[in-house]
Amino acid sequence: MGNLDDRVAVITGGARGQGRAHAVALAAAGADIVICDLAEQLASVPYPMSSESDLADTAKLVEETGRRCVPLKADVRSQTEMNAVAQRAIDDFGRIDILVANAGIASNSVIAEMDDEVWQDMIDVNLTGVFHSFRAVVPHMIERRWGRIVATSSIVARMGVRNAGHYAAAKWGVIGLVKSLSLEVVEYGISVNAVLPGGVDTPMIQNPAMYRMMLPDLENPTEEDVAAMFASGPPNSDLIAAEEIADAVLMLVSERGRHFNGEALTISGGMSANTI
Repeated sequence: MGNLDDRVAVITGGARGQGRAHAVALAAAGADIVICDLAEQLASVPYPMSSESDLADTAKLVEETGRRCVPLKADVRSQTEMNAVAQRAIDDFGRIDILVANAGIASNSVIAEMDDEVWQDMIDVNLTGVFHSFRAVVPHMIERRWGRIVATSSIVARMGVRNAGHYAAAKWGVIGLVKSLSLEVVEYGISVNAVLPGGVDTPMIQNPAMYRMMLPDLENPTEEDVAAMFASGPPNSDLIAAEEIADAVLMLVSERGRHFNGEALTISGGMSANTI
């Protein structure tokens, strides 16, 4: 068996992409899984978001590892709904050992022309959603005096980016939230870290809206155009497989990661060389 035998993990944004990779990796290592996802569309998001069938597909993949999975439709923008997710995990499995606060969205706009809804949805999901997820599980972890928390930030938080300043701001906020919580809960045996990926090969990037943002000089950029753009850069600058990020998360939540706390772990194919 793996090194998470009989642990219980809650993963937000678990219907597909990085969340699905985390769920499968942690289950393969021995953990039982609770996944949640909005599983519906937000008007400010320019690509198709996940569905309830995606949630079911992730649950099936987890169960194929031999572990249990509870898929839940929930909105990280709501503290009430995140509290209910945490309570369901405790009711079904008796405890929560691990939280992967992964739910996130992407959208595009220059700051001077950004619609209030585009800004607010980004902050509500990508930053406040992490805050709600933390609040839902931390009291339980404090009571048990053990826990592992990982939040998904982005290398963009340390770089800035054209046409997505709201995304960079939210992801920078995640780093501050992670570092602050790590100081507040270390005495209870709880570690809190962030992963900061570069471009990850998931539906959040693999869609026409993101292609247009990355290649604005092309009229109708394609997946092949984006792949060529990444391939033209330095070695290992191509899109990162979600499973690679999951390997890092697995390390952080396992005994091997016990000395990581308050860290912002970059996995960026060299992009971090140009950041602070």
